[in-house]
Amino acid sequence: MRVAAARYVIGMPADFEAFAAHQRRLLGDAAALGAQVAVLPEYLALELAATFDEAVRGDAHAALAAIQRYRGDWLALYAGLARDTGLHILAGSFLLDIGQGRYRNRSDLFSAGGGHGWQDKLQLTGLEKRIGVIDPGDALKVFDLGGVRAGISICYDVEFPLPVRAQWEAGARLLLVPSCTASAAGATRVRVGCLARALENRCFVARSVTAGEARWTPMLEFNTGNAGLFAPMDVGFPADGVLIETGNTDIWAIADIDVDALEAARAEAQVDNDRDWPAQNRPVLARAVVSSLD
Repeated sequence: MRVAAARYVIGMPADFEAFAAHQRRLLGDAAALGAQVAVLPEYLALELAATFDEAVRGDAHAALAAIQRYRGDWLALYAGLARDTGLHILAGSFLLDIGQGRYRNRSDLFSAGGGHGWQDKLQLTGLEKRIGVIDPGDALKVFDLGGVRAGISICYDVEFPLPVRAQWEAGARLLLVPSCTASAAGATRVRVGCLARALENRCFVARSVTAGEARWTPMLEFNTGNAGLFAPMDVGFPADGVLIETGNTDIWAIADIDVDALEAARAEAQVDNDRDWPAQNRPVLARAVVSSLD
């Protein structure tokens, strides 16, 4: 399976059609390069706040409320693009109104056959908590993508091993990570999380990022990091776990993944982290003992 993860430079679309035209070009390019799965970044829908006046787009609460009018168009756009390109498309994330002025950070996944599923972000960052109107998700899912089972881990979520482990136990061998980070430290945390989840679960990880500056909105003001695809650091894969990463001008990080080869490589593996996982749950390891040096 060929997977494409975007380094997405935030723009200022004049209207929804301008946004849609850009998505058509972007995903058409990924399909032309042979991709079967395309991953777009977290908070992608907030780019649509640019279609409103300065007072709305410059206020996080007003922007979240305003973009809800595009929800139906958003779903129709990516469903149509999945159908037309033959791609499985993870459409970044949309901060969705769930009633009573509350929102969830939702990643929508579309298949060429007309399927639609989603994963809500489970852990909130400091910024999301300070905004005060975003709620964490309450369900963990996996999806079948043309014979490869995949989970979605939205940005900060990838820094937590246990939910990803649960997705692995449900059969996920590909983890899709839409992300948005405003600092080098944040970008590093998410990248390290991707590498760690690939290592401990013996799986592939695809990370998409936002890029550039969007000073017109407080939620996308600064964006940094590189898109990439990651694998276990073991025999048959790169020693650093990096299949490919974008540079400062690339749009797509694209690599082929082979789940069957991943499993076959066990015969020569140096370590077996995923199968050795239960050993850390032994009762004697549940708590550390303060020990004397006497």
